[in-house]
Amino acid sequence: MNVTAVVPSLNPDEKFLRVVEGLASAGFETILLVDDGSRPDCRVWFERAMEYPQCTLLRHGKNLGKGRALKTAMNHFLSLENGHAGIITLDGDGQHALPDVLRCAEALEAHPDSLIIGARVFTGDHVPLRSRFGNHFTSFVFRALCGIPVTDTQTGLRGIPTEFCRYLLDVKGERFEFETNMLLETRRAEVPIHEVPIETVYIEENKSSHFRVIRDSIAIYGLILKFLSSSVLSFLLDWGLFTLLLWLLNGASLRAETAILLATAGARIVSSLFNYFVNRTVVFRSRDKVATTTVKYYLLCVAQMLLSYAGVYLLSLTGIPAAVAKLPVDLLLFCLSFRIQRVWVFRK
Repeated sequence: MNVTAVVPSLNPDEKFLRVVEGLASAGFETILLVDDGSRPDCRVWFERAMEYPQCTLLRHGKNLGKGRALKTAMNHFLSLENGHAGIITLDGDGQHALPDVLRCAEALEAHPDSLIIGARVFTGDHVPLRSRFGNHFTSFVFRALCGIPVTDTQTGLRGIPTEFCRYLLDVKGERFEFETNMLLETRRAEVPIHEVPIETVYIEENKSSHFRVIRDSIAIYGLILKFLSSSVLSFLLDWGLFTLLLWLLNGASLRAETAILLATAGARIVSSLFNYFVNRTVVFRSRDKVATTTVKYYLLCVAQMLLSYAGVYLLSLTGIPAAVAKLPVDLLLFCLSFRIQRVWVFRK
């Protein structure tokens, strides 16, 4: 098989050995095992796996996280120069069925320039509620904010092309957030995503998972949470100023559309200055010249302001109060703004 298998693991048990046995019997000539700082009593499973000549063991002296384990394997894989199309990554707890692993490996051979995603179907009573909700929510966020239509954002079964492995070594993320960042980078690296439907397996309600719900979720959604916080604060500032200015202008005997335009422009000038500063320094941490990012940001800002004005005005014609109409209009523009700021304004 023209693909290298990668199995990162932390504190494995007997299921790990069954995974390795399956890969070896399926014809994988190169299997990279990564011990991510496992306890001494768990290392016996790595030692037994090394009885298979196809296996190479890479070991961390301490737990560094799944992202770092994957990078360790990628770096070693690239040093092999074995001509393989890429690597297939899978979990060592038996939650990826061997036929699905083979189908993803074959998909990588057929699409050597694409990121292969083993996409689970999150339906049925056997799927834990936290997994079902988390994956549906993340998929929605990726579609709405990033324009990346992925149905399973946290799957560990992935086929990664050789050149994309080289690219990913410079991508941030040491733990589970690396898998999320990998998806975000596909758009920038111009790597298409190819999904392969796979069986959804949860053993003992996924008790073997090392995913820490709060800490790892914050890391996974880090960029989006920071952008959301910045946008919410800016929106509250903008909406409050808009409402105040509109109230003041209504007493000036101006036409409705003129009052809305002036209130929108005045509120947006103040809130945009605040938003630009926070996004540049905190959210995207841009190192581009201030002049460059400022021009791009305010081109986007002007376009967003005009669209906001048009949307609010059109909805106000239906009888909806302007202050209320502004809520759905700016929510839609928020999603578009995140995409544009990430890939154009503050692009690294």
